[in-house]
Amino acid sequence: MLRVGLTGGIGAGKSTVANRFAEHGAVLVDSDRIAREVVEPGTPGLAALVEAFGEDILAADGSLDRPALAAKAFADDASRKRLNGIVHPLVGKRTAELMAEAADDAVIVHDIPLLVEGNLAPAYHLVVIVDAPVEVRVRRLVEVRGMAEADARARIRAQASDEQRRAVADVWLDNGGAQDAVLAEVDALWADRLVPFEANLRLRKPRPPMSPVIAPYDSTWPLQAERRLARLRQIAGERLLRADHIGSTAVPGLPAKDVLDLQLTVPTLADADALAEPLADAGFPRLEGDWWDDPQDGSAAPWPKRLHVGADPKRPVNLHVRTPETPAWRLALLFRDWIRAHPAERDAYAAVKEQLAREHSADGTVADYADAKQGWVNDAFTRAEVWAGQTSWQP
Repeated sequence: MLRVGLTGGIGAGKSTVANRFAEHGAVLVDSDRIAREVVEPGTPGLAALVEAFGEDILAADGSLDRPALAAKAFADDASRKRLNGIVHPLVGKRTAELMAEAADDAVIVHDIPLLVEGNLAPAYHLVVIVDAPVEVRVRRLVEVRGMAEADARARIRAQASDEQRRAVADVWLDNGGAQDAVLAEVDALWADRLVPFEANLRLRKPRPPMSPVIAPYDSTWPLQAERRLARLRQIAGERLLRADHIGSTAVPGLPAKDVLDLQLTVPTLADADALAEPLADAGFPRLEGDWWDDPQDGSAAPWPKRLHVGADPKRPVNLHVRTPETPAWRLALLFRDWIRAHPAERDAYAAVKEQLAREHSADGTVADYADAKQGWVNDAFTRAEVWAGQTSWQP
């Protein structure tokens, strides 16, 4: 199932977006609602809170008196940790239960206010941030929720910054204007990205082949790559030696196909094979067949690797899983760092890529383009090795 993390600052209108996803058929898991449910009268959660903080946190009807609890639980760090130690595991357990109950082809939208603050973004296939200008958010909190303006501004300041949210956002929805505008964006996101993403994920379906198209350098490529690497590091766990952004999109100023090349280095091909299903579940299905790198040491035997691709239809990814059993992992990093350090070589490479892309623009695949380009790359490896020796470069 596809897991979408939905978050945004207070007053941004996240509920509007969440409800629209639910109308489309998403399974909506609302963290705030769950947090209320696990401390309702008669629950073990409420009993634990009473034991920890006393009977006077209860209202006359036996329900939780939230202001009374807040006065005690937020009095000091120890009390706040005691509160979180009770509530967070209960919320996590109930969240896991709701997700496990969803159908295999579900799109789960997890509405979670503290996704950014809790560093939870890597747990999702996609993170959607709902935003609105600060003054719009303040006005909503004052007019709709009845907050004092000073309290509203304090709550906003206490949350994650725009910069922190942008760092994890795969999708940024501006909800500062007319509601119809953001709802139209949600509709398009659902139809054009989430529905096909879920199908690709479930069916282990690779993206369709296409002719090479060279795009101008995009300064957001490294940040896009880092978001995916964070997810991959979490999945690979102890098997991972390192995870890197490689290839043309990792070189500032270099035009490239709009495809992120990422590399996982693991100890052995057996480790790579053991990660095949976890990576596919995370949105990176493995391509069938044998994949290898051209040997650069004069040997005849190819250097084997495993190749995965991204299932997200709006963010193409090639994921190369390599091992120290061959030097290919090191060469990928050397080539990247060498060409970053040599603008003239970068520009020469760009000219080669653009010329070959024109020549193969009607192929319907990048296979012949890649083969034609490999000769220049192989020669570049030789020049890069000279530079590595002169500079004592190490990966």
